[in-house]
Amino acid sequence: MTDKNNQRTGGQLLVDCLLNQGAEIGYCVPGESYLGVLDALYDIPDELKLIICRQEGSVAFMAEAYGSLTGKPGLGFVTRGPGAANAVIGVQTAHLDGTPMILFVGQVPRKSRERGAFQELDLKGLFGSIAKLVMDIDDAARIPEIISRAYRTACSGRPGAVIIGLPDDMQRDLVSALPSKLVEPTLNAPGDLAMAKMQDIISEAKRPLVLLGAKPSTWNQQATDDLQKFVESHNLPLATVFRRQDQFDNGHPNYVGVKGVGNSPKLEKLVAGADTLIVIGAEMTDIETNGYTKYSIPDPEKRLIHIGVGHEDLGRVFQAELSISCDMTAFAAAASELSPLKSTPWSDWLKQGRLDYEEFSNDKGNMQQADLAGMIKWMDETLPDDTIVSFGAGNYTQWVQRYFSHNKYGTQLATQSAVMGYSVPAAISASLLYPEKTVLSFAGDGCFLMNGQELATAVKYKTNVRFIVINNSLYGSIMMHQERHFPNRSIAIELENPDFEKLAGAYGIPSAKVDSLDDFKQAFDKMRDHNGPCLIEIITEKEIVTPGITLTDLRS
Repeated sequence: MTDKNNQRTGGQLLVDCLLNQGAEIGYCVPGESYLGVLDALYDIPDELKLIICRQEGSVAFMAEAYGSLTGKPGLGFVTRGPGAANAVIGVQTAHLDGTPMILFVGQVPRKSRERGAFQELDLKGLFGSIAKLVMDIDDAARIPEIISRAYRTACSGRPGAVIIGLPDDMQRDLVSALPSKLVEPTLNAPGDLAMAKMQDIISEAKRPLVLLGAKPSTWNQQATDDLQKFVESHNLPLATVFRRQDQFDNGHPNYVGVKGVGNSPKLEKLVAGADTLIVIGAEMTDIETNGYTKYSIPDPEKRLIHIGVGHEDLGRVFQAELSISCDMTAFAAAASELSPLKSTPWSDWLKQGRLDYEEFSNDKGNMQQADLAGMIKWMDETLPDDTIVSFGAGNYTQWVQRYFSHNKYGTQLATQSAVMGYSVPAAISASLLYPEKTVLSFAGDGCFLMNGQELATAVKYKTNVRFIVINNSLYGSIMMHQERHFPNRSIAIELENPDFEKLAGAYGIPSAKVDSLDDFKQAFDKMRDHNGPCLIEIITEKEIVTPGITLTDLRS
């Protein structure tokens, strides 16, 4: 992409730098403000694959999903003004979930800046509170420096989003600069003294409990395997936190459940009964602490060991007896090398926690004609262990999280920020990365239609996503909260939906509509071997709010 004098345009130099960083895929909605980059990408369709989305929010969601699944920054390209504004939702998701992402935003020409030019937007003002770094590239010769910084910033410490503005005219400038070399993120290992102190605290415990919830991009299967050795050698009960269920084998005898939304009341008692908490990777948010009421602030009455990838996640509300800031995989490796404990007097307590989890996972809860628990358990039992499950936000997610178990890492694609509209683009991103795997996208009817237009993207790139739309014609979780606080006064929650079966058909996607377990099995089996996306719509009842709550319960 250079001439005989080693000159490149700014757009060509940017793309060469991305290739040197190992970039393999980018997501975009094209725009006239970054034509120079698009022209550079034209020459390398097989080196950096460009995925065309139908809305910039989906661009950012797909990039976030890529970052979650790979640990490398997901790349998004959007235009100035409305394009950048649409992408905010995915950037906020990366911020809250600690996911590496680099979003490139076309900008007005440098000479037009701060003149109110067409679609001009202040990127620092828009993204400043939710991105780790926001900057414009005004000098094309600085592209190698800035791209190197962007990659290191996105991946080091607590991962997050970086926003890079690309002035339109800068992309066409000719410069004699070499693309930057591969950048490795900055990592730090836990100290020996800290690990020894952790060992001492655990050995003094009567009822210790591990809460696991690392940022997905900071974890991997090796870390799961290493942590399993540590948990086994110390005979520790372990619960994952909200939407981090795939970070430990759910079939392992030391696994006791998910501390999140809609979890088992018996797990709540187990957590309350622990005298020592080892929190690995998770933040101590309102979900993990029941609205910050479960432990005293700032000094919890329990002994607390808190391990986080970034110091900003430690001691924000609760002050731990031992805080360790380090790379999560390095911590898991170090923990696996600790000597086994000679005595674990909490063995019976652990066994009871496991029995309670198995009972909760097998209890179907509130039943309806569309047996959601049965459908999800059937898929869990019949699909491969490496099946990837994505979901967004809504009460339907409680069935997915309760009845679909995970035995391998990288199989649950869901954000702790619980954002609607995530499931469809995230599943497409997963299928593009792993076309050989089964990918399930669960979405409520409200959640699905926030980005349902990306069915066109799923078809265009021949993905194999199985879209499952759970339809009760409601914003059901909002109704639940309204009825809890204002019984019989629900408002703004009734939905008028399309026929999802026919909608899928308009995209050329095989589809079915079901309202029973037998019909679901038959429809799913019929589509199981189809090469391409499929959709099943499940009609559910408004009365059944969650596996444990009915509308009548709320009103009474």
